[in-house]
This record gives sequence, structure tokens and C-alpha cells, in this order.
Amino acid sequence: MKLKALAGAIPGEVRIIGNEDTEILALCADSREVSPGALFFCTPGLRMDAHDFAPQAVENGAVALVVERVLPIDVPQVVVEDVRMAISYAASEFFGNPSRKMLLIGITGTKGKTTSSFLIKSILEEAGKKTGLIGTVCSMIGEEVIPANLTTPDPIVTQTLLHRMEQAGCECVVMEVSAHALAMRRLAGVKFDIGAFTNFSQDHLDYFKDMDAYFAAKMRFFEPDMVENIVYNVDDERVAEGIRSLGREALRIGIRASSDVYANDIEISERGCSFLMTWHKQFRVSVSLKLAGIFNVYNALLAAGVCICAGVGPEAIRRGLEDVRAVPGRIELLETGTPYRVILDYAHSPDSLENILKAVRQTAKGRMIALFGCGGNRDAAKRPVMGEIAGELADFCILTSDNPRNEDPMAILDQIEEGIRHTGCEYVVIDNRREAIRYALQHAQPSDVIVLAGKGHETYQEINGVKYPFDEKIVVAELLKEIAD
Repeated sequence: MKLKALAGAIPGEVRIIGNEDTEILALCADSREVSPGALFFCTPGLRMDAHDFAPQAVENGAVALVVERVLPIDVPQVVVEDVRMAISYAASEFFGNPSRKMLLIGITGTKGKTTSSFLIKSILEEAGKKTGLIGTVCSMIGEEVIPANLTTPDPIVTQTLLHRMEQAGCECVVMEVSAHALAMRRLAGVKFDIGAFTNFSQDHLDYFKDMDAYFAAKMRFFEPDMVENIVYNVDDERVAEGIRSLGREALRIGIRASSDVYANDIEISERGCSFLMTWHKQFRVSVSLKLAGIFNVYNALLAAGVCICAGVGPEAIRRGLEDVRAVPGRIELLETGTPYRVILDYAHSPDSLENILKAVRQTAKGRMIALFGCGGNRDAAKRPVMGEIAGELADFCILTSDNPRNEDPMAILDQIEEGIRHTGCEYVVIDNRREAIRYALQHAQPSDVIVLAGKGHETYQEINGVKYPFDEKIVVAELLKEIAD
């Protein structure tokens, strides 16, 4: 594709210096990954500015640059107001604007994005629509699974995936949309047919200065230039207030407040929940969901609301919801063959930890043992809060490392202890996560429930900048074998 064609897709003031007919064979924003014929985007960042790496990119084969300031390098340069925004528009153009050729669904919110997206994909496929998925756990093209690094990938990866999905015959795509992606304009110029808001609570305050800034990033998604149709959880007061302030029509889902799609006659068990789902004056169906916890009723209602907007009928919605037996790392019951249960969950924020512990408490016949930590180089304010929540809800706590990253693990655990001490809950501190899990397995009694919170689907532990293999499903299996031997 010609450089001028890509430049023409970028809004705002754009100036080409040099040969505008330069042929572009690839796009890249990392100088180490440049291939011959690439257009290199000089993205300014918090710690590094890619303008400084432009010479390396050219040396590695880049034939043109996108910049915010002209560089003393003898290759064509496209000068733009905002390189981050330019990447998204140029990547979409480079791959033929694939999102416009499929029904595009975006899910945002603090919790529930992953589960809701898996449920939506299941429903759409039950309705006969081949569906792609882009999210935290993985991306999927039909049944093909592609590992994921970010909830919402960078624009070049996103557009590459969308192009592959279009080429594979996908009619629909469901994508998790993070606040970081919105703040960094990774989805600039992408128009979603349907956008959904699951809920809102504390998280990511290491990046966003306060809750208002975090919420404002989420709300940017629901402006008319990004989303055509809106589905939201009306029981979340902050979400409801935000969506109502837009003055746009939207489909409401909920349990307590007046809703368009709602559930009643809810029954919760350790292996799932059943409820009567109603779309006001349209249909009523009984659902037997294989995912436990009241929060998964909300996820199911949101998925149903999205698929109603997509024109899917009630039977396909019911079958699609009931077909999902588990979502990786989300209140996932491990097959351990033990007289106690072991549940894996990604809960890593105060609200998500509270939700999982309350859900497990409803069906626990013995003690509830909570094993958790907090990530390093992230929002430190939530650490004592999570300690207090666990202390109030669990019978016994094991404080351990999550992803300490570049922080001292014991310093993180000291902050969690600040919250748990005054609750009166018994606890131990074992910073080595593998040994902490061993302790939990060795001390669990029949009918107890061990909740391994924080890692979920992740298959690594990040310590001092190095990612070490750590898949808790494998770790639990190995430890049970060692204990048995």
C-alpha cells in the first residue's frame, strides 16, 4: 500500500515529507521487530519515546516513519498531531478496515468482561454465526486459540486479528475493551455496533489518578462515534448514572432496578445457578447456568442483552448460555479428587475479591480458605482494603505473592496485613506462592474450600522483571502428587 493512502486515513493535520508513493509492506511500533518495507510509528511514552529509536528502525528495514516532530533521517516522514491515534487509523486502512465488514461488539467494565465475552461468543455461535473473540485470556478465530498479552491489544495486533477473522469468515467479533486502551486511543476510529458496560469499581489507580479519571476513560467508549447501541448494568449506580447522562437510548439489564432484561427466581449452587430470564414483553426463558455466583447471573444477562441487540432469538440465547461450562480462571473449580474443593479465580481487585468470596461462602459447607496477594508496581491503595475484605469474609487467609514485579514481596504483604490484622481472622504469610499453595492443600479439611485468587488464567509469575512459568492448575496437580507420595 502507498504511504499517501495510509496518511490519507489519518484525521487532523497530516503532512508528508518525502516520497508519498513509497510502498509500505508492514506496520510496526517496536524498532526491534521492524521488517523490511515497514512503516515505523514513533510513539511517545511515559518512560521512552520511540522517536529516539527511529534510526534503529530504519537500520532494521523501515522505509518511512510516522512522527510528531520531523527527524534528521533521510526517509519519508508522515508528520501527525498524535502518533498513538494515527496508528489505529492507519492500521485499519492497511488491513482494509475489517471491523466494518463484521458485527463488532465491545465489552468494558471493571469486572466480568472476559466471562461476558465468552458467553456472547457461545450464544452467537449457537445462532449459527461464526464469531471471533479478542480478550484477556486469549483471542479466538472460531475454535482457533491465540495467546493474549493485553486485554485490548495494540492497534496493529488488533487490526491484524480482525483481518484474520474477516478472512476466516467470521460474521461477528466480541472484544474486551479496557480503560487503558481507551485512554491510549488504541481503538481510535473503530466503530462498534454494540457496546456493553458490566460494572464499575476500584482498580488501576496506579495509572488513572483517581476514580473519576478511570470512569471517564470507560465512558469515552459510549460516545456516538465509538458505539451505535448500548447495553448496561442498571443495578450499578455509577454505570447507570453515566449512561443516563448521555441522553441516548440503551438496553438495561439487572436484577434489582427496573430493567429491560432481568432475572428472578434465582437459585445458586456450588456448580452453577438457575434463573428465569425475561426480556420485557418479548420472551421469558428458564436458564440453567453452569457458572456459579450472582455476578455470573449479571454476566449472563449482559450477554443476553447484547445478543438481543444482535437479533438473536431466546432459544439460541438460552442454549448458548447453558453451553458454557467454565471460563478459564473465573471461579473455576479444579478437578482435584480431594474431599475439599479448590477454586481458581482471577480476582485481583477489592470488589472482585469480595464477589468471589461471597459467592463461595453461599455454598461452602466447611471453612473457606482465601489465598491471595497483590501485584507489584500497581495500585498500592487497594492492598489493605483487600486484606480487610478477605479477613471479614474468609475463615482463614494465606497471604502470598501475586506478581511482585519490581517490588519487594514482603513490603506488599506488609501492606495487606495492615488491613487484615484488625478483623480477627487467622492468617499466615508465605511469600513463595508455590509453598503457600502447598500449605493450603496440606491443611485443608474435608468440606473446606480453598480459593486461589489473583492469578486465574495467567501461566506465569513476574518477579524482578522476569516471567517465570507458573500455571496454578499445573502447580496444584504437582503438589497434590507430591503430597500423596
